[in-house]
Amino acid sequence: MEKQRIVLVSYHNSLPFLYGLEHSEYIKKNCEIILKYPSECARILLEKQCEAALVPIGIIPNLKISYIISKYCIGAEGKVRSVILASRVPLENIEKVYLDYQSATSVRLVRILAKNFWKINPEFIEASPGYEQNIKGSTAGVIIGDRCFQYDDFEYSYDLAEQWIKFTSYPFVFAAWLAVKPLKPEFKLALNEALEYGVNNISEVILKYKDKFTNNFNAVEYYNKNISYYLNENKSKGMNTFIKYICLDKITNS
Repeated sequence: MEKQRIVLVSYHNSLPFLYGLEHSEYIKKNCEIILKYPSECARILLEKQCEAALVPIGIIPNLKISYIISKYCIGAEGKVRSVILASRVPLENIEKVYLDYQSATSVRLVRILAKNFWKINPEFIEASPGYEQNIKGSTAGVIIGDRCFQYDDFEYSYDLAEQWIKFTSYPFVFAAWLAVKPLKPEFKLALNEALEYGVNNISEVILKYKDKFTNNFNAVEYYNKNISYYLNENKSKGMNTFIKYICLDKITNS
């Protein structure tokens, strides 16, 4: 029997989910786990090449039909630390912004914040690998994921989750578990049990994956304070607000 495909983000923030999936007998027997960066996760789901995926919520308006299949997500109720706008100058002096090629949500988020909160109108540039070296002068850049912990020497670093919360008073959801067709009940149950197991065993997650972490990455603080995994009512409101802004922006630019 062909295995069901589960796609998730290949960043530190999803390691609790990976840990849970790897400890599920059902998942190990019946599923294939695929790790990709966020925009690739989005592409795979959009092309219906998997059954379930942890994907950037910015793709939801592009899906004709979608189902949120889990009460877990990648969210933040304060500083997230792993999604930033890095700059050598303050916001009001930024003229250009590189958009991280690995992102499908944060690049939309920075556009929304620029237009509606910061009230700036920079030129946005689709980036390619190595763009971080071009963040200088009045040119800033969105950086997401584990690379944020490598680039900590910028004079100005704007945490996009924190900026969204200042703007809307809602938490931000970067990624949620989605499917584009109804799932078998036993598969959905096993998936959620696995995710819950991972989130409830953060100490074991840190111990297992400690070799992945750089010296300047505080895993205990990151998993317990920066990332918020439960998709509660307030996060759902924040997610719906973000999607409304995306749709409004499409209408405005059409």
